[in-house]
Amino acid sequence: MELDFDTCRNAATSRDARFDGVFVTAVRSTGIYCRPSCPAITPKAENVRFLPTAAAAQREGFRACLRCRPDAAPGSPEWDIRGDVVGRAMRLIADGVVDRDGVPGLAGRLGYTERHLHRMLTAEVGAGPLSLARAQRAQTARVLIETTRLGLAEIAFAAGFGSVRQFNDTIREIYGRTPSELRARRSLPEHDEGVVSVRLPFRAPLHAEALLSFLEVRAVDGIDKVDADGYHRVLRLPHGTGRVTLLPKEGHVAATLYLADLRDLAPAVARCRRLFDLDADPAAVDAVLAADPALAPLVLKEEGVRVPRATDGFEIAVRAVVGQQISVAAARTVLRKLVGEAFPTAEELLALPDEAFAMPDARRRTLRALATAVAAGELDLDGGGRDETVERLKALPGIGDWTAQYTAMRALGDPDAFLPTDLGVLRGARAAGLPDDPRALSAHAERWRPWRSYAVIRLWRLQ
Repeated sequence: MELDFDTCRNAATSRDARFDGVFVTAVRSTGIYCRPSCPAITPKAENVRFLPTAAAAQREGFRACLRCRPDAAPGSPEWDIRGDVVGRAMRLIADGVVDRDGVPGLAGRLGYTERHLHRMLTAEVGAGPLSLARAQRAQTARVLIETTRLGLAEIAFAAGFGSVRQFNDTIREIYGRTPSELRARRSLPEHDEGVVSVRLPFRAPLHAEALLSFLEVRAVDGIDKVDADGYHRVLRLPHGTGRVTLLPKEGHVAATLYLADLRDLAPAVARCRRLFDLDADPAAVDAVLAADPALAPLVLKEEGVRVPRATDGFEIAVRAVVGQQISVAAARTVLRKLVGEAFPTAEELLALPDEAFAMPDARRRTLRALATAVAAGELDLDGGGRDETVERLKALPGIGDWTAQYTAMRALGDPDAFLPTDLGVLRGARAAGLPDDPRALSAHAERWRPWRSYAVIRLWRLQ
């Protein structure tokens, strides 16, 4: 959104939580920045500025409010859905690419020079990649300080800081307290080493049953499952394999992370947020879909339906190829033979013998071609541009529009992917009184832009 002063002022005055993560309120008289929904006394208009990110506020010397925790707000829906270079950069920074590969690594992933990337990010979000990564490191450190019994020096390096001094200075600058003061008087949980419990906020409403039921019917033994305690899955992370349990609750999703290396906390959180589509703006989505009389009853009955996305783009692409022209149950059986203790990487899949592929030869060749493209760096299913990635997918043998659009919806986070030939979509359309001919349904679905992915999920729920 454009940071129009009056719009932001009205949102902050009414403490509208829908704008948390969309902008922050920086108060000149106190030197503090807050969420729009902060319960503190509303400052005078002449004392406030509205900035697009916490990193932008920190860059200008403002400290995070310790009451409303603006650094822990849901992510901006704008950066979540945008497929351009800035949106991709924001998602990659959240995944820890700058901490692992530096700004040159980020720029290389995006295909831009460091200077041009810095200029674009500063113009749109008020901070460059280093400042954005620094803000994330501070947030990661605060979570570890307040939720674990780790020593502060261990936390400094786990959060990605280069030294304890840098860690101490950053925490004091951003939070106005030392790390020891942030930890003081907190009752820390009795967790085993490597276990971190965090709350993942979202914009209400969130239809938890829709998320969990979708994931449950597609769960693969050994990789993921759904039970009374929530959704459990194995995570392949930059520094090792981890596990997570996600349980939707009132106002947040409780995440219990089991990490082999605590440096993986930030990317694990980013991937879990992406999986559950927690940075979406359900009000915006539902308003567009409810404008169609055919979908209005569905939206009224089930508000806040999300698109179950991915913790690993390659996994989703493999699932899409395996699922071509077979049932969900049959696809699960085939996938079980492909996976070990974690879903295979592209390199691991290429090393599997032909006997591991319980499928027609043509489909096995498609999977090998997909894995070859990913392993060679020719296909980026986690940070690549959406249109470009879809076209590269469709250029591979055995991958058509259905597979590419399914991958775009779940792996690339495209909010406007559409699958008009999918049998489940057509059955759902028929049940909703919509055209059940692919061409006619595609024409009708133009009114659902830019949220056709969410319409697909709703139609699947009707079959």
